[in-house]
Amino acid sequence: MTESKVAPAVGGEHVRDVQLSNVAFATFYELHYADIVRALSITLGDRSLGCEATDEAMVRAFDRWNDVATYNNPAGWVYRVGLNWGRSWHRRANRKMPWSSDQMTLPETPDVALSSAIKGLDIKYRSVVVCRYLLDWSTAQTAEALDIAEGTVKSRLTVGLQRLRDELDEPEASPQTTPQNLHEESTNNEL
Repeated sequence: MTESKVAPAVGGEHVRDVQLSNVAFATFYELHYADIVRALSITLGDRSLGCEATDEAMVRAFDRWNDVATYNNPAGWVYRVGLNWGRSWHRRANRKMPWSSDQMTLPETPDVALSSAIKGLDIKYRSVVVCRYLLDWSTAQTAEALDIAEGTVKSRLTVGLQRLRDELDEPEASPQTTPQNLHEESTNNEL
């Protein structure tokens, strides 16, 4: 006599938990997707790469949502995953097509000099400036998102802002390089 195997029935409670989890992720996605795309576009220097990196990171967040939802800064986790994915993609592309980095451009902003100065920053400084001023994350949230120490965030922010000021030939208290202007320009242009 052969034994028939029947799959266990899915309980109503499990289905309800999955549905609540999906709703929570959908809410998170709606709240953070545009900001993360904008931030990664600036950090990676390319709008389409920023979109792809965000999409990839959001898929990974959805797959791990029960864990990611418990993090202090789930958006920071998504940003870091997207940044890592984008940097890996860029390294692979540069190995295959060394000219590709010349084709990368930042989305246009009203202040061409500021766009150029941001693009000129090394990615380790650019990512901190973007997290702190575009995403308006605290030092702790930025450190968590980039998986670096808070002191490193402060140091890189100081260096990054000074390089922006030097590039723009602006005094230290320049209104053009204030966090508010960086955020307003990127928001107005819907990077």
